[in-house]
Amino acid sequence: MLLYIHIPFCDSKCSYCAFNSYVDKFHLKDVYMSALKKQLEFELGRFEAKEKSIETVFIGGGTPSTVSPKLYKPIFKLLKPYLQKNIEITSEANPNSATYEWLKGMRELGVNRISFGVQSFNKEKLKLLNRAHSPDQAINAVKNAAKVGFKNISLDLIYATLGDTKELLEHDINTAFSLPINHISAYALTIEEGTAFFTQPKMAKEQLSITNWLFESIKNRGFKQYEISNFGTYRSSHNLGYWKYKDYMGVGAGAVGKLKLQRFYPTNSIEDYIENPLEIKTEELEDEDKKIEQLFLGFRSCVGVDKTILTDSELEKAKILLTEKKIYLKNGVFYNYDYLLADEITLFISS
Repeated sequence: MLLYIHIPFCDSKCSYCAFNSYVDKFHLKDVYMSALKKQLEFELGRFEAKEKSIETVFIGGGTPSTVSPKLYKPIFKLLKPYLQKNIEITSEANPNSATYEWLKGMRELGVNRISFGVQSFNKEKLKLLNRAHSPDQAINAVKNAAKVGFKNISLDLIYATLGDTKELLEHDINTAFSLPINHISAYALTIEEGTAFFTQPKMAKEQLSITNWLFESIKNRGFKQYEISNFGTYRSSHNLGYWKYKDYMGVGAGAVGKLKLQRFYPTNSIEDYIENPLEIKTEELEDEDKKIEQLFLGFRSCVGVDKTILTDSELEKAKILLTEKKIYLKNGVFYNYDYLLADEITLFISS
């Protein structure tokens, strides 16, 4: 099983962000982390976690680097018996709050992979996105992570933003590859309800030709694409676990967990979560829900789709796509040639 830990505190509320995060509740960090530990104890029981049964840990947000390593220490102490040997433990971080001391402290706790929310190395674009860091802070943060001993370092880039040009994106790519990283997540800007950009849909402007050029540029640098948004010489085990439809504990306000055909949703409110971290809603999934999710996840990643989960009519549609060379079959698993077509392929097969 996997473990996701959600930290809802944030340096600034980015204009595109729909995640559960807050910029004005830092005074609650201590009691929040205590409540999180309480929920984690409960989930370890619910998931019947045994010694060394947790395969990966991912600390996301929000901004995990706004929380001091000393506040994570009780969490890691509780988790220690459950963690597999050579486990991947990732923490997201923002360049302006991931200080050398913070990185060193997290490394000492056992975190061995860092994912930086860089988004761009262009000062004006960062301002447009309402990011709290500068290009220099992003560069220095990545270099500091390498200095304290992190071997696996990732950074996020955003594209399809109004004002993006090939020159701007090429500068982002060139700067990224000048740094000691082995993974890039490249996300198209999407406009979601409840965000600052929701009333400005023109802020997202994707051009397929530029998207294809961007992906090829990253791959030409030696980073293999293993999911629609993820590239690297290193593949995140945690990401792969989601796409393989493994069970995962979701701990923290606004996190999501999954166990077999149940999905769990702790409350989004930090105050309510602190009051009762075990106030968790349960969603019952159907077998068909599971299969549709497996199709979407499989075709948008290197995981693929096992042919045995498809009905006879779905297999006939898959054969049409095979003939048209949209997908291919290897060892009983269907794979997608072009991840950008994943949704269309899934809808064609499942409709």
